[in-house]
Amino acid sequence: MPDDPEGGMLSWDESIFRDERVFEIDYVPETFKHRESQMQSLQYALRPAVRGSRPLNTMVRGPPGTGKTTAVQRIFGELRAQTDVRTVHVNCQVDSTRYAVFSRIFEGIFEYEPPSSGISFKKLFGQITDRLVEEDEVLVVALDDVNYLFYENEASDTLYSLLRAHEAHAGARIGVIIISSDLSLDVIDALDSRVQSVFRPEEVYFPVYDAPEIVDILRERVRRGFRDGVIGSEVLDRVAELTAESGDLRVGIDLLRRAGLTAEMRASKTISVDDVETAYEKSKYVHLSRSLRGLSDSERALVEAIAEHNGEQAGAVYESFREKTGLGYTRYSEIVNKLDQLGIIETTYADIEGRGRSRALSLTYDPETVLDRL
Repeated sequence: MPDDPEGGMLSWDESIFRDERVFEIDYVPETFKHRESQMQSLQYALRPAVRGSRPLNTMVRGPPGTGKTTAVQRIFGELRAQTDVRTVHVNCQVDSTRYAVFSRIFEGIFEYEPPSSGISFKKLFGQITDRLVEEDEVLVVALDDVNYLFYENEASDTLYSLLRAHEAHAGARIGVIIISSDLSLDVIDALDSRVQSVFRPEEVYFPVYDAPEIVDILRERVRRGFRDGVIGSEVLDRVAELTAESGDLRVGIDLLRRAGLTAEMRASKTISVDDVETAYEKSKYVHLSRSLRGLSDSERALVEAIAEHNGEQAGAVYESFREKTGLGYTRYSEIVNKLDQLGIIETTYADIEGRGRSRALSLTYDPETVLDRL
């Protein structure tokens, strides 16, 4: 390594990171800023659980990257540390059916997974509620990214089972927090009437962070995650500017990590604006990467088919999808609707002479970018 008279070069065993975990998306910060009113609303809704009663059901809404999941995780952490309230957090992007949700609840209560086959939903449900009654515990379930349950038409059945548990099993006390980042989804309107009649949640809204809040939050991550002097105010301002453009704090957090890694690749002890600009080419796709990560094999196959036939008529896309998966038109149509709701694709209609109106499918991102992240 060339000599560096100013001492700005890293040796092979040095790092500019103090704690790289601080920049992971699911990291729960020790200090949680600029969400005081939302935290108070959540505490208000859950206060009955501390007294042994069913808590108020709550709907947490807001754009991606506005602190919704972190807020619920912090509240759950406080409940576990100070009370006997049982809490279970379910990622509905991963567990997107009623059975999968209750399997995750079972695991949270019994601390081991239920049998992968041979147990009916009724029995699974009964074991959960029986344990709650035996232990005299209140359960609070957070359905994170609940919009995925709606995409799979599983939301009404899942919520109905949770909300009616006390009627089917006397003494069972369950409260529900649903978390949604899909602002186009009218949660209440999309539910069956049988669920609407019993689900009247408190609503807690998380707005996009403004520029000073973004700087404040990112500065705290920098303090905990990097060594002193690694990132200057000008560079941090550029990170905050790019984060504000995206409206998603997760972009900024990922950008700090990638910029740090880019600086280390140069063996530099400091992060430059160029490091930030280079890292942003990947960090700006955080939301896309997260959406693609939760797709099933057949859903990924359709994304590939659309990328290969980007902007072409839906018939050509369907034929390609059928060749890849062997699945029929009904499932194809369901997946198209889901990808459209996720914002991965968009559909356009045009009048074609002799054929009436025809639908074309295209990706909302560059096809190469999507295929690279698949």
